[in-house]
Amino acid sequence: MKTITILGSTGSIGTQALEVISKSKDLTVAALAAGRNIELLEKQAREFRPQIVAVYDKAAAEMLKIALGDTDIKVISGEEGVIEAASMGADVVLTAIVGVAGLKPTVAAIKSGSDIALANKETMVTAGPVINRLCKDYGVKLLPVDSEHSAIFQSLEGVPKGSLKKIILTASGGPFFGKTKEELKNVTAREALKHPNWSMGAKITVDSATLMNKGLEVIEAVHLFGVLPQDIEVLVHRQSILHSAVELSDGAVIGQMGTPDMKIPIQYAFTYPQRGISFDRLSLSDIGTLTFTKPDTDTFRCLPLCIEAINKGGLYPAAINGANEQSVSLFLEGKIGFLQIAKLNEAAMLNAESKNEYTIDDIFEADALARQYVLSRA
Repeated sequence: MKTITILGSTGSIGTQALEVISKSKDLTVAALAAGRNIELLEKQAREFRPQIVAVYDKAAAEMLKIALGDTDIKVISGEEGVIEAASMGADVVLTAIVGVAGLKPTVAAIKSGSDIALANKETMVTAGPVINRLCKDYGVKLLPVDSEHSAIFQSLEGVPKGSLKKIILTASGGPFFGKTKEELKNVTAREALKHPNWSMGAKITVDSATLMNKGLEVIEAVHLFGVLPQDIEVLVHRQSILHSAVELSDGAVIGQMGTPDMKIPIQYAFTYPQRGISFDRLSLSDIGTLTFTKPDTDTFRCLPLCIEAINKGGLYPAAINGANEQSVSLFLEGKIGFLQIAKLNEAAMLNAESKNEYTIDDIFEADALARQYVLSRA
């Protein structure tokens, strides 16, 4: 029996993770953490009976404490409460909190000795070297949950060290594939949230539309798999069937295919190295054709900007990530246009401090400065 803590249990990844756990005899919930959706969180708590439920919003936590008063479930609150839930020593901690807010709880989980099922890409984008060092120091496994990085991880199983030549990172292209800058000038948040293949939260869906998500995944892959940015090729694959692949030194290409269902990589992170129950089966004959094209980096500027950030190194990835979180928030609120996201991200990144040696505090400072810069220019 493996115990699982889910950070971000009311979000898209968190709810799918609980569905995975509900179908398994070998997984149980140790703790749940979420922001403020206490109606759903109460339902989750009553069904899965964790020891601890953490609510970031303190007022919402008080309401949940009353609602769960007939149970023995401990309700805690604030960032410190989320960190306590992450630190309770579960076998695996799923980090599915959106954005850089997931960094401190992930660090706490690592220090408690829990393996990390990583669904919060911003953790590796902003603090990859720090996280890798901590995982080594505490003997913790880092198991990617993003469908692309899970595919790369699975494709590299059994591959001899030194045999990896190139990572092929696939992208759906989002809802605006093939659009020109002129056509994107006046698109709305509602249009950006209509992803063709995946059901995801609002922020990551907008990131998919701008190709920022793929840029962040390039940065994440650099840290997860120890490659250089130039060793990663991004291809638009509209069907989202080949989730990513690796090219080896002899020219062989190994990839992982499956239906666009996040429960598959979530489950693999939970059950690794074993395989769990079956979800939707892939029928290649029904799919018929798989297509691959180069991304339009002139129109979708966020992808090359992320590659520029990781090539610069230091705090530049943290800065562009923080800028993007603020830009996307403004776009969803209708305060800026779609094309302004990339422009603001670029300006904030170029305004960042060059610093190769940095701490967690430096990362949060770079994040805050980038957000402030975006707000000052929006």
